[in-house]
Amino acid sequence: MKTVFLIGFPGCGKTTLGIATARALGCRFTDLDEHIEHCYGTTISQLYRARGEAAFRAIEQQALAEVSQLGGIVSCGGGTPCYGNNMELMNNSGVTVWLTTSEHRLTSRLCLPEHRAVRPQISRLTDDEIATYVHTMLASRTPWYAQAQLQFDSTMIETADETRETACRLAEMLKELT
Repeated sequence: MKTVFLIGFPGCGKTTLGIATARALGCRFTDLDEHIEHCYGTTISQLYRARGEAAFRAIEQQALAEVSQLGGIVSCGGGTPCYGNNMELMNNSGVTVWLTTSEHRLTSRLCLPEHRAVRPQISRLTDDEIATYVHTMLASRTPWYAQAQLQFDSTMIETADETRETACRLAEMLKELT
């Protein structure tokens, strides 16, 4: 199986759907951020703060090249496609899938305490400020996300049953392509 890269805005379900889809396909799942954290022994937030954005993006690009060789499903960070030649690398190494859902759904998910806790850039924002953040950042990232080979609606992953059903639909689609 070719490597499948799940891309999209934070809160679109890359990890949730990635784990469930890998399970449905019986293949490896890799979260790019977790891979980086394991390799560097620190969190993404700490790495970003300690080394700065440029250094972090270079680390991320190297890690992306590494995981592209593993096969299976790879969940990428929301900004991963937007830097360097990452989209080109992913499109040349496997299948890229842009997980899409509405701005309203993204905002609702990001306003949940468990999402705020792991995303320092929104942790102190009000719900209205998160809505503005989603609108602005999604607009700026869409040109990169739109370079994906496929788009897939990830709206229906709010319950375990919905996630399983959506993952099965994505798995069936991927079986036809890989």
